[in-house]
Formats: sequence, C-alpha cells, structure tokens
Amino acid sequence: MTLKELYNIGTDILKNASIQESSLDAWYLLEYVTGITRARYFVDSQQSVPKKQQEQYLQLIQKRAEHIPLQHLTGVQEFMGLEFHVNEHVLIPRQDTEILVETALKKLKEISFPVNLLDMCTGSGCILLSILYYMKNKKQITGTGVDVSDKALEVARENAKSLDLSVDFLQSDLFDKITDKYSMIVSNPPYIRSDVIKTLQEEVREHDPMLALDGMEDGLYFYRKIISESEKYLQADGYLIFEIGHDQGLDVSNMMKDAGFRDVLIKKDLAGLDRVVLGVYDTKR
Repeated sequence: MTLKELYNIGTDILKNASIQESSLDAWYLLEYVTGITRARYFVDSQQSVPKKQQEQYLQLIQKRAEHIPLQHLTGVQEFMGLEFHVNEHVLIPRQDTEILVETALKKLKEISFPVNLLDMCTGSGCILLSILYYMKNKKQITGTGVDVSDKALEVARENAKSLDLSVDFLQSDLFDKITDKYSMIVSNPPYIRSDVIKTLQEEVREHDPMLALDGMEDGLYFYRKIISESEKYLQADGYLIFEIGHDQGLDVSNMMKDAGFRDVLIKKDLAGLDRVVLGVYDTKR
C-alpha cells in the first residue's frame, strides 16, 4: 500500500466516524507513524509503506474514529511554539490559552524583579512553563505549579524536564499547602458549568479529566475561591490573571473589583470573545 492509499483510507474512516477534521487528523497520524513531511509526501506519495507501519497507522485511525483525542494518541501537543507531553490526566493545551501566557509575559516586562510566579491548577504545566521558557534570560524569576491531581503533576514534571526548566510542583487543593507570596498568580481553573459538560464534544466530555472541567453549578466556583484567598498570597501590587469562559468576563471582573483589585481588564481572544481577566491587588484599599 502506498502513502497516498493509506492516507485516503485513514481520511475516509475518520470522515465516516464524523471526526470534524478528518483529513487533517489522518495526516497528523500518518506523519506520526511514518515520519513523512508534507513536502516529501507531495513528491513521494506513491512510496510503499512497510506493513508494520500500515498496521500501526490503521490501529491509531480506528482509535481516533472512536473519538479518542488525537493528542492522546500521539502523546504531544504544540503550545506557544513548544511541544508538551499530554495524556488523559491533563487538559490538552488549547490555542485560546496562549492569550493568558501572552498577557502574563507582557505584564512581567513591566514589573521589577525578582519575580515569584504561581500557576494555580497547572495541569500539564503549559502556562507556567511557557512563561518561564520565554523569560529564561531573566535569572531572577522562579515558578511554582499547583494542582490537586498528582497524575497531572507527573505530566508537568515531565514537561519541565523536556524543556530543561527548574520548577517547583506541589500537590495542593488550591492554596491549602501554599505558604509563599507571589508577584503574579496565573490560573486556568475548571470553569464549565456542570450541566453544560454533557453537551461538550465527546473528545472532551469522555476523555478530558473531569477535575479540570467542572466549575460547579455556575462555572464560577474556582474563581470565587481563588480570588477570595489570593490576597494572602500576593505581594504588594501583585497580578492575578485568569483564563475565563467566553461569557464569564463581567462576572469575574466584578468579583475581582469587589475583592480590592484595581486596573481590572478583560482581554479578548482571536475570535473576539472574552478570554482573560486580569487585575492588580491594591493593598492600599
């Protein structure tokens, strides 16, 4: 069987299984199994594929047809131009979350060092590690990632090792085991309303960890908890930066203002939807 024939079979199987990006996912799996590049494929699409690779590819295609996320099959996801290991214990990093990282990087350039950074609900560590990676020329920055899931922290530690970054990861239910104060706290907490989870794509509701999705009845539970407790753990004029759901900007920004944060802003994603809320804790209030 040639590369082209194998790719066409994979695409058809995924299309028949109602996979939204069937041709793209079929390509990524072909690339993953054979190591073929797009440029080489266009030149050598009639090249024969070894039987072992054919079998491996079709096995992965079948799993993807069962709506197992592509990233769980390849074990990696690109985020902020970096490669992160992922599995069923962490949320798959999404492009929308890059807005949070970009916002944090911009604010870090405006504040004085040394900087102590906390990532609450760190998951794969993609937020914290991306920030530290792009600030690695600043020797006076340290980072801590917190998650309630020990399995998630195993993934985060693996990613830190792959990126050659020194980071502290701590298993804690929010701030329960936190003792330090931080220049900045970033967080992408669970924010999906409990009754909405059943309406999500099968890839999400069946394969993403429920701990990382469920924001309780109104989706705002973790924002309330983190905002109300963060004043104990923020340095003077420290930043609190959240990723939010597209319809949560007003609620979260009002919570932050009521808790004594100033300069509260809502930032939009590339689709024009509310995606990040940030503010500065005002110790003078």
